[in-house]
Parts: sequence; structure tokens; C-alpha cells
Amino acid sequence: MKLNYHKTHFLTSAPDIRHLPEDIGVEIAFAGRSNAGKSTALNALTNQKSLARTSKTPGRTQLINLFEVEPNCKLVDLPGYGYAAVPEQMKIQWQKALGEYLQKRECLGGVVILMDIRHPLKDLDQQMIEWAVSADLPVLLLLTKADKLSQSARSKQVKMVREAILPFQGDIQVEAYSALNKIGVDKLSAKLDSWFAPIFETE
Repeated sequence: MKLNYHKTHFLTSAPDIRHLPEDIGVEIAFAGRSNAGKSTALNALTNQKSLARTSKTPGRTQLINLFEVEPNCKLVDLPGYGYAAVPEQMKIQWQKALGEYLQKRECLGGVVILMDIRHPLKDLDQQMIEWAVSADLPVLLLLTKADKLSQSARSKQVKMVREAILPFQGDIQVEAYSALNKIGVDKLSAKLDSWFAPIFETE
């Protein structure tokens, strides 16, 4: 089943899981450091310029934002982790909401973790991968801003990350991604289609 991501629309924002819609269907979470380009990646996937809010200031996504592709198929933009010039108290609040969502949301079907291709696998990224693997969730690692590197440097980084994640022993796929040049957008949509597929098999 090939979904039309262009039809994706904003559903709701929530400060924590108690304010989210019913825990049904399949949700795919997009997670990453505050400056990894999550919103830009979502906009490129859906071919909409302003579906997810992008900002020159990293860390603008402070809520759990839900977008609906089809009934029971949702994309979730999680608060960015790591770098963000916000008060410590707010940072702790985001991390709590993030952790709770990842641990308690039953309909979570996969996690897309975004990392700047030039600075991959920081500590928080590795924690995120570890968590997803221990929760038995499949992971797609998107190495964003791939247009900033030459083709050979890009291939080298992808190969390095693929080798570095082997010890995690999880269902992890690594791809280069550029919202600007549309590198990897087809691989992202194909992976999401496969994660959403169980919904259509049960209908």
C-alpha cells in the first residue's frame, strides 16, 4: 500500500500523552536533536512548505505534534532533544513528555531518528536508538543535510554509521537525507508505508 503523504494534515498538539487522541492505529514518531531538521524533513516528505513549523531557532517544537496521513495513520513530531536555549525547567518537562510517549504509547509502530550527517551518533542519539531497540521498535536513521557533503563524503558517513550501529543489534536502517535535494525522500516514504501496512492488512 503506497500512501499519499501529500494529503497529510495537522491534527493536534499535546504537552504530554494524557492530552493525545485515543491510542489506536499506527503512529510513527520523528525524533532528533533540536537542530537535526525534523520539521524540514517532514515538510519534504509531505511536499508541503509549512506543515511542520521550521525555525532558525532550534528547539521550537515544544509539544508532541500529531499529523494524520490517513485515518489511523499518524506521523508524530516529538520535542527536539539536546541543544535548545530554553530554561532548564522547560527542558526537563520536554524530556519527560518525550520519554513517556516513547514508553507508554501502544500504537507506536516505528521511530525515525534524524541526525545531522556531519555530526551523527551523539550521546542522546545513541540513547534514543538504545531505547527503541530495547522496546523492540524498528528504527530508520535519517542522516539529514546530506546536500552539505559531496557524494563520496556522504557515502562514507552512511557506511560509518551503518557499521557503528551494528552493536545495537536492532532493526535499524540508515539512509542519507536532504530536504533540499530530495535525497532519500523515496526511501523514507517506502519505510513508512511498510510500517503502516499492518493497518490495511486487518481491514
